[in-house]
Amino acid sequence: MANDRSRARREHLARMRAEQRRRERRAAFLMWGAGGFVIVLLIGMVAFYLIRERSVASLDAVRTYNYEGAIHQTTKITYKETPPVGGPHNPVWQNCGVYDKPINNETAVHSLEHGAVWITYRPDLPASEVEKLKKHVTGDYILLSPYPGLPAPVVVSSWNNQLHLTGADDPRLPRYIAKYKQNATYTPELGAACQGGTDATADEAPLPTPTGDPHAEAEQNASPSPEASATPSASPSESGEE
Repeated sequence: MANDRSRARREHLARMRAEQRRRERRAAFLMWGAGGFVIVLLIGMVAFYLIRERSVASLDAVRTYNYEGAIHQTTKITYKETPPVGGPHNPVWQNCGVYDKPINNETAVHSLEHGAVWITYRPDLPASEVEKLKKHVTGDYILLSPYPGLPAPVVVSSWNNQLHLTGADDPRLPRYIAKYKQNATYTPELGAACQGGTDATADEAPLPTPTGDPHAEAEQNASPSPEASATPSASPSESGEE
C-alpha cells in the first residue's frame, strides 16, 4: 500500500514537471515568435519607407524632348512647351540667378543650352515657398523666376528635359538639379558661360540684339588680357610714395 502511494506520488510529480516543461516551452515559443514577428514587422516598415521615399523622389516622371542646339533667332519665338526646354533661342543668354519677374523664354533657353537648370513657379506661389526655392540657387547654372500659366505649381527644366513638381518641398527638385545641371549627356554647349549675358526681364522689351559674338565676348571678359597680366600692380608702399 505504501509503495502504491509512493509510486502514485512520483507519477504525479513527473506529470507536474512535464506540464511545467510544456508551459516553459510554450512560453519560450511565444516569446521568440513575438520577437520574430516584431523583427519582421520592423524590417517590413523600413523596406516600405525606403521604397516609398525612393518612389516619391523618383525622376521617372521627367519628360524628355529632342531639340537641336545652336539655332539663333533675334525675334520672338513661339514654343510648344511651357516653359520651353530647347529649340531656337536668342543669341544672348540669360545670366543665371534669381529673378523676381518673368524672364524672356528666348534668353532662358540659351542658358539651358549652356547646361543651366531653370526653376519656374506660379506667380501666386506663397512667398514662403519662393524663399525655399531660392535656397536651391547655389553656385552658377541655375535660374529662378516666376512664370505665368505654368501647368504645375513649380516646373524645373533643363535642355530637352522637364519635370512638373508639386511645390517647393518636392523631394525630386534637388535630385533633378544634381542630375541635369551641367550634365555632359544633356548639355549641347557644356562649359559655356551662364554669366556675361543679359539680366533683362520680359517686361524690358525689346529682346537683346548682340553686336558681335556673345560667346567670344564672354570668354574675353572672363580672362585677363595679356597686357593686363603683364603689368604688375603697385604695392601699397609704392602708391604711398607717389
